[in-house]
Amino acid sequence: MAEKKSGPRALRYSGFTKDVERVAKLEHGDPHNVLGIHQAKEGVVVRCYRPEAEGVKVLRQQGPPLAMEKIHKAGIFEGVFAGETETFAYQLQVDYGGGAVFTIRDPYAFLPTLGDLDLHLASEGKHERLHEKLGAHVHVYGEVHGVSFAVWAPMARGVSVVGAFNHWDGRLHAMRHLGKSGIWELFIPEIDEGSAYGYEIAPIKGERFFKMDPYAFATKAPPAMISIVHAPKHQWQDAEWMAHRTDIKPLAAPMAVYECHLGSWRRVPEENNRSLNYRELANTLPEYLQEMGFTHVELLPPAEHPFGGSWGYQVSAYFAPTARFGKPDDLRYLIDRLHQKGIGVIIDWVPAHFPRDKEALARFDGTALYEHEDPRQGAHPDWGTLVYNYCRPEVRNFLIDNALFWLEQYHVDGLRVDAVASMLYLDYSRKAGEWIPNKHGGRENLEAIEFLKELNEVVQARFPGVMTIAEESTAWPMVTKPGYLGGLGFTFKWNMGWMHDNLSYFAKDSIFRKFFHRLLTFGMLYAYSEKFVLPLSHDEVVHLKKSLLLKMPGDEWKMFANLRCLYAYMWAFPGKKLLFMGGEFGQRHEWNHDSSLEWHLLEDPYHQGVHQLMRDLNRIYGSEKPMWEADYDPAGFKWIDVNNADENVVAFARWDAGEKRCIVVAANFSPIPRPGYRIGLPNRGVYKEILNTDSEFYGGSNVGNGGEILAQPISLHGFDWSAELTLPPLAVVYFKPEAEPEAEPESRGELSKESTEPSAPEEP
Repeated sequence: MAEKKSGPRALRYSGFTKDVERVAKLEHGDPHNVLGIHQAKEGVVVRCYRPEAEGVKVLRQQGPPLAMEKIHKAGIFEGVFAGETETFAYQLQVDYGGGAVFTIRDPYAFLPTLGDLDLHLASEGKHERLHEKLGAHVHVYGEVHGVSFAVWAPMARGVSVVGAFNHWDGRLHAMRHLGKSGIWELFIPEIDEGSAYGYEIAPIKGERFFKMDPYAFATKAPPAMISIVHAPKHQWQDAEWMAHRTDIKPLAAPMAVYECHLGSWRRVPEENNRSLNYRELANTLPEYLQEMGFTHVELLPPAEHPFGGSWGYQVSAYFAPTARFGKPDDLRYLIDRLHQKGIGVIIDWVPAHFPRDKEALARFDGTALYEHEDPRQGAHPDWGTLVYNYCRPEVRNFLIDNALFWLEQYHVDGLRVDAVASMLYLDYSRKAGEWIPNKHGGRENLEAIEFLKELNEVVQARFPGVMTIAEESTAWPMVTKPGYLGGLGFTFKWNMGWMHDNLSYFAKDSIFRKFFHRLLTFGMLYAYSEKFVLPLSHDEVVHLKKSLLLKMPGDEWKMFANLRCLYAYMWAFPGKKLLFMGGEFGQRHEWNHDSSLEWHLLEDPYHQGVHQLMRDLNRIYGSEKPMWEADYDPAGFKWIDVNNADENVVAFARWDAGEKRCIVVAANFSPIPRPGYRIGLPNRGVYKEILNTDSEFYGGSNVGNGGEILAQPISLHGFDWSAELTLPPLAVVYFKPEAEPEAEPESRGELSKESTEPSAPEEP
């Protein structure tokens, strides 16, 4: 059978020239309507756009190849199968001259991979699994293997998929626009996982530009800003952890969090000071955290970010772990190993802002798509970043879907939501005239508030046992109250006030501490207003703030003693705990994201002592229910001795949820030992000294109580029992009743207002 020749172009293109021209200019919203295979009056027509090709042939299973006619100088070819009545499977044989002949499957021969319901839910902002539709997905279309691409760019004139597979030529794979959704889609056959790609976007006006895929599941390592096709292959081994997680009640469980920046936790000096990769971290970090007794690790934002100095807080690819340390499945392996060692994983998540990098989300389709157009709403004055437009349902959908993605695809156990305060206030860090009031004339960002409520509601409904934690630094009310009660619905909130007060107190020389005693006790006046986490985070050991150790006053001995005091007081105070890496052994220098922690310091006895103390604190904390079970119940805490500012002493008791067991805590924040110091006790009997931060094992002077004290029937501090003890210098001691009381004591010590309530806060 001879090759069929197409007829005169003028006959076939009456009224069709404009469509062909738009395809050639990459401005046709539906190139599939022109390209690909179609039924026509003449028969079946196949068209393709192959710039630079000298010739193209259509190959079908039966019959000889059909040479196509070039109908547009840009490289649009057409072949007509006259008399044919049904379309068929085919391939294209493209000849670029010089022997360069390639056989390919035509991407314009396939139907969309998104359905009408997907498009409807995406437009409504209610598609909680949109990451399964947008982005790049390895896909089998019938018997054809390839990748489906989809991206939201509603104001673009045209969008093309570009990548290594088409030499980054936007002419070869123009996408189709799916109705009013603003989504562009294309299935490209015969490419696979690992392919580098991105999108070339034609804005309403101006030149075409390149963008990374907002839904990319993998990227090249910075400084490259290139998306990578990824299909997960990791086989999870943490079924026991995941099943147990649904039963956890986070408020009544121990939580000691180790905040970690993976790139600087440990480095390899012999190999140009490189960071450990995810797999290497998986062989060291889980065991270390288990040995130290931490219950959770919090990773600074793991999503891809172009600027390492942002520590991950300026995200460019929300669905892709940073490629600095390996592939996505390598991070899955690390999290899997953490779970197998009993360590929960929290990630920092950044829905407040994003960077201006031209390849990322900023003006994604040539317009302010994810951000506000007006800089009074869309530009962050402090960080030089852009603020999300929470008014758009598609933007809210993007962020909520991303949160669910990390919880599902990476088995993450909690989201610490960054910079919540900046989201809540329209005038955050702005002067008068630099912000736009809400519809009521107020400063509250109503849309961001509704977004946060929706986020927490959806996360907690879909993933029981998962936590959301707000970094919220103001007095915004009811951050951790449920949305149906008017709150934001977070599980926990960072207690920034407690952190600032305590660091301020401990920075004072002991001579002056009596004037600042309220800084120690003020936190209890609002301790039950929210469900708090007590944070000593990375923010407190950078930007010339000094390390925690060097914040402490005095000589070497006093500095370490003060640091041990701070940790023991913090671990006994109501609220969950968070400590940034390096603090557990007394890092000396400020944290530097380009350097390793100072692990060599563990050769020094003082640093060894802090390290051992933290291990013991976590052991006691995890095993003693009074230290955490009633963190958010006022019945779980009683001041014993609260107003002794002159001697820098406080004492209190922590109780479990049944008010049966207690731990008594006494702290002396002066360098003077205090023998014969009497405090009230809730029960009779012997109290074992289960922790003394002045122990020689921790680098202290070894002043103590011989291991125990005995309660005597002498009333004090509102209790029927009391005991004399020795308060070591700059030390905190924990006491535990040797045996449980046989019956409920007559009095737990209803504290007298005169002697046990904190003094009213003084004016600064």
